[in-house]
Amino acid sequence: MFTGLIQQVCTVKSLTKSAAAAVLTVDLSRLAEQTKIGDSIAINGVCLTVAKLLAPPLGGVHHHLAVFDISPETLEISNLAKLTASSKVNVELALKLGDPLGGHLVQGHIDGTAKIKQIKKQGEFTEITFAAAPELLAQMIPKGAVAVDGISLTIAALDKDSFTIALIPQTLKETTLGSAKITDTVNIEIDIITKTVKKHLENILPKNDKLTVEKLRQLGF
Repeated sequence: MFTGLIQQVCTVKSLTKSAAAAVLTVDLSRLAEQTKIGDSIAINGVCLTVAKLLAPPLGGVHHHLAVFDISPETLEISNLAKLTASSKVNVELALKLGDPLGGHLVQGHIDGTAKIKQIKKQGEFTEITFAAAPELLAQMIPKGAVAVDGISLTIAALDKDSFTIALIPQTLKETTLGSAKITDTVNIEIDIITKTVKKHLENILPKNDKLTVEKLRQLGF
């Protein structure tokens, strides 16, 4: 489990693809001091398991290169297959019991991807609009939480084919969204609480009855 608060932007050293799967190597830098083999780490919001820890070449002694095995399903549903050597990725270590929950509950289980449709700068702040599939947008709510490449964010606006987030300077500085470009693909994870409530309501409503604001009022929400 994660919080969506990025601890460091790290650099990809390599992505080696086989028939369907892949092996990803990331330079964790200072985060490697808190990492051991078998740990779960969110890379661009995708929960991966550390398979190996390696020292860098050219005489390095500190083991700060983390190696991850990526399954075919993860490659298909996320943006990790697009990574190359020198790509920047958002990294967060797994939440520990007692750690503050500053963002929202993030599982690291990606629901799909979206593409950046528009970037609108407003002084030091930025609004980014993401084009997403209807099945993703149907699970979102205005002012609800969403993880974008592992970053805990609030949905500022929502329409039939996209959603918009407003980014503060700190988020732009400390995550990969600060250098994002139009058409970039990002990983999306819908808030687990929103998904659970929606699924529950779908189960208690008649199958041919759409979930509307009026229907929620009738149910006491």
